[in-house]
Amino acid sequence: MCGITGFYSIRHNQFATQEELKAMTDSIGHRGPDAQGHYYNDYVGLGHRRLSIIDLSPDANQPMESHSMRYTCVFNGEIYNYMEIASELNIELKTNCDTEVVVEAFAEWGITFVNKLNGIFAICIYDKQERKMYLFRDRLGIKPLFYYWDGENFAFSSEIKSLLKIRKIRDGRQLNNVAISGFLNLGFIPEPDTIYSSIKKFPSGEVGIVSENGFRSETYWDVEGIIRRNVITDYEEAKTRIRETLESAVKMQLMSDVPFGTFLSGGIDSSLVTAIASKVCPSKLNTFSIGFADRKHDESEYAQKIAEYLGTSHHKYTVTENDAKELIGDMLDFYDEPFADSSAVPTMMVSKLAKKDVTMVLSGDGGDELFHGYGAYIWAKRMNSLGKKPIKQLIGDILSISPSDRYKRASYIFKYKNKEHLKSHIFSQEQYLFSELELAKLLNGNYVDAGVEQDYSNYVRKLTPEEAQAIFDIRYYLKDDLLVKVDRASMKYGLECRVPILDHRLVELALNISPKFKISNGVQKFILKDILYNYVPKEFFDRPKSGFSIPLERWLQTDLSYLISDYLNSDIIVRYNIVNNDEVQKLIKKFNAGHGYLYNRLWALIVLHKFLVKNERME
Repeated sequence: MCGITGFYSIRHNQFATQEELKAMTDSIGHRGPDAQGHYYNDYVGLGHRRLSIIDLSPDANQPMESHSMRYTCVFNGEIYNYMEIASELNIELKTNCDTEVVVEAFAEWGITFVNKLNGIFAICIYDKQERKMYLFRDRLGIKPLFYYWDGENFAFSSEIKSLLKIRKIRDGRQLNNVAISGFLNLGFIPEPDTIYSSIKKFPSGEVGIVSENGFRSETYWDVEGIIRRNVITDYEEAKTRIRETLESAVKMQLMSDVPFGTFLSGGIDSSLVTAIASKVCPSKLNTFSIGFADRKHDESEYAQKIAEYLGTSHHKYTVTENDAKELIGDMLDFYDEPFADSSAVPTMMVSKLAKKDVTMVLSGDGGDELFHGYGAYIWAKRMNSLGKKPIKQLIGDILSISPSDRYKRASYIFKYKNKEHLKSHIFSQEQYLFSELELAKLLNGNYVDAGVEQDYSNYVRKLTPEEAQAIFDIRYYLKDDLLVKVDRASMKYGLECRVPILDHRLVELALNISPKFKISNGVQKFILKDILYNYVPKEFFDRPKSGFSIPLERWLQTDLSYLISDYLNSDIIVRYNIVNNDEVQKLIKKFNAGHGYLYNRLWALIVLHKFLVKNERME
């Protein structure tokens, strides 16, 4: 697990200097504290920071040359089946690392080699003979990759901050109105946009080719392409195949030359991954959890009980308001653009805790999306069964005049601007964020439809509302929020995080089983829970689902209330003139009057304006 960066200039005009390449690489040093390396000529540069996980020797450092010396590679991630690929290549390896296999596989099979990879990756390979640069990003977008392209010059990196070390990119950057609209609606900026118009997220499941003829990309894997016409309808077959595939993924991903463990929240997904890992791990497994002084948000006692049952070596840290205060600034610095998922704070804390004992962890990300664990899927079914919009509008109006905050909050789900955007609307309101109707009033003439793709009518089979909502989450929420959160939080401390539930074999299987196995008699994630109970007693999980979150509503009313004063005062709002000050002050007044459900809307505005203040200081 590492950080990569580099550039390509078609006109050989020294788009970036050697000093800028070094600055780019240094800026992501936290991603790879063990080694660094560079390749540079007048028009091509490659930089690498290494976090050593497999083959700890200097021989595995990057950039790495192919045996023929024709290709140079920088690579972030892990290829779990690299030894199988090496056997297929039938070559004598000089190292024990996956990077050598990656570059040799490319030399043998060209861009189609990517289909053989089981792993998480962002890869750049430069062909010195043909003067072409190739980029690859993993299927689910687990590892980050950003790029800049102006028609003559191309640059890429694992993080946005690195690209801003090139003067031409830094000086020419402009805020992206589409991204701001998307952020306030979703809490994150969806691919391919970033907060800057000139910098993009490289799409997951794609290959990019840069040459003297320009830049182009093509898809090698996407969700639409893996949906089958017929689903698995035999429950025992589905259960057996899911269990076997997950066990294979966990076993494969425990490959490591450094100490490892798992994140254990006490929920279904992390408990299942931990249970399987503890079963196949030859030594006592390390587990890590975070607790909160606020009992409403604290699941650490459940994690403790599961750890005791499984016999792991368990480590726990309790987060306080003071911890959160210290990390708020770091959170924005490490995410490089507005990012409103406040659970990044405990994720950073558990990563810091884990790094004291291990260098690699497994997490349970992906279970909710693949097996329908979110409340949004229940809402998707309800909203699609209610019929015509006037009925929904009437329900929303009735709920909005209720004295209950719970019903007031629910009323927003029934009020939407565009039926075609129902999936993003349901997601937005489940997250307590701004609806499109609210944004039309809030944004000062800068509102632009974020335009995330939501039409799944062209799939080979008709999806249920729950399936379509889940695919929306896989394409956007999982990739551009949850995986981003974990990547930046863990890499801040030089910790590698792997996600066995998102093994592409399991994803392809899970999306092609009967949806009746996912929600059965009102029980969500039914089949995954059924598998879990073979490892851990069911009574450990007889409790409501609780997300991995901080008590942000209460903190904004108490210890973190200064953030509202500092970043949402009239002077700040008027200075940047992105949102309507009157609307913001009304929102603050309602929140202070006791409408606590508005807290995440305020948080999104705080994050946006804190970013704007910081961005201004970079000018």
